[in-house]
Amino acid sequence: MIKIKKINTLDKFTGTLLIPVFETTSKSIIPIEYHGVSVYSQVFYGKKDTHYLVEKYDCTYVFIGLGKEKDYKFLKTIFRRIASKQKEVFAKNVIVVIPELFVANQVEATISGLVLGTYNLGHYKKTEVHPFMNADFEMNYISNIDFEEAIDKGIKIANAQLETMALVDLPPNKITPKYLANWATESGKKYGFEVTVFGKEQSTEIGLHSFLSVGKGSAQEPQFIIMEYKPANAKKHVGLVGKGITFDTGGLNIKTAGMVQMKCDMAGGAAVLGAMQLISDLKLPIRVTAIVPACENSVDAQSFLPSDVIQSYAGHTIEIIDTDAEGRLILADGLSYLIKNYKPETVIDLATLTGSIVGTLGYECAGLFTNNQELSKKLQQAGDAIGERLWQLPLWDVYTPDIESEIADVKNYSGKPVAGAISAAKFLEFFTDRHTSWAHLDIAGVAFGDDEFAKSKHATGYGVHLITSFIENQ
Repeated sequence: MIKIKKINTLDKFTGTLLIPVFETTSKSIIPIEYHGVSVYSQVFYGKKDTHYLVEKYDCTYVFIGLGKEKDYKFLKTIFRRIASKQKEVFAKNVIVVIPELFVANQVEATISGLVLGTYNLGHYKKTEVHPFMNADFEMNYISNIDFEEAIDKGIKIANAQLETMALVDLPPNKITPKYLANWATESGKKYGFEVTVFGKEQSTEIGLHSFLSVGKGSAQEPQFIIMEYKPANAKKHVGLVGKGITFDTGGLNIKTAGMVQMKCDMAGGAAVLGAMQLISDLKLPIRVTAIVPACENSVDAQSFLPSDVIQSYAGHTIEIIDTDAEGRLILADGLSYLIKNYKPETVIDLATLTGSIVGTLGYECAGLFTNNQELSKKLQQAGDAIGERLWQLPLWDVYTPDIESEIADVKNYSGKPVAGAISAAKFLEFFTDRHTSWAHLDIAGVAFGDDEFAKSKHATGYGVHLITSFIENQ
């Protein structure tokens, strides 16, 4: 784990200095100066997404352009970019120069971005260790203000996101339901939350029939993972549920395109696992109970069938229209079990649930569904502050007929080519026992995608910081 300490002087320092610079103007006659090094505006004036290197006094000075913004996500991204793409400039000693105008959350974003920059998608390739990970590496910061708390928090946020990204990006023959259960158990021991896991036998005894139906076609045993963080000074109780489909073939309604990326279908569950690590690591004074129903939606002679009618933990019957609408089936049992047995004041579920939400919102934000406007506002504020944005969509009763079945209490898919994300949310709502403070986050468009940090689609870690920030502000 990277550790960063404060220093007060650059005397006798040799190494790399990271110097953030707010934008001036290309016509400025006053050079940017730091520690005897001057940079004239003709070559660098702090423009957004630029940087400039100077070698002097046995040091590498990296001037980093911030533009005129102080946006959290931008700061995090630009420092991740420097750490990820400019590895060759890092000596074994690095100093981060904190601008006088920076406040705590900007320092947090800066440090978090630097740590995230160590992430390498080549989990099974022989690659050089990032300089930050070397045993003799030292990182310091220089500032007139003590930012220890913000720096510590930034490191913890990044560490939880790194863990989450690895869970999503590693292949499905590695990240099985059992792997997720073991990960949760070990994380609980390390960070201080209790973990209970129900396998197939115990899940059957309890009556988690909807959850178990999805995993029937897989050789991987389903794991119903329950995590409890119970601080002595808890002010409120929040419940989380994350979709943990470790691979989704679509079942007998097998996918005809994009199956290669379906290792990401547990990104909602991974976000909940990462959030539990971070919430515990930060020792937040909120009780949190989290459930990740984990299984694999595969195909064999035991697979559940289109037109099956299955039972659920809540006692409601479900007609199966499409076996590829499986995420809502495991979430139904997860939500029902959480609400009935733990009674949290607020419930939030996260899932890569529908392609429909991508068609609606693209890759810029997640879909938010709730009938509680205060909850909606708090979640959106938490997301806006850190760049994990949400946009609310309706849960009007006019959409209820989309999930009505003639043979069962409810059906798992409308069969219509429209409003797919909304009908999926209406299905989940049916299993919340009319909970007055429940929100569903459809993160299919933001949990896994393309960006500058890899050549192929990969995990973003979306949801970990969002949920933690929301809980922190309760």
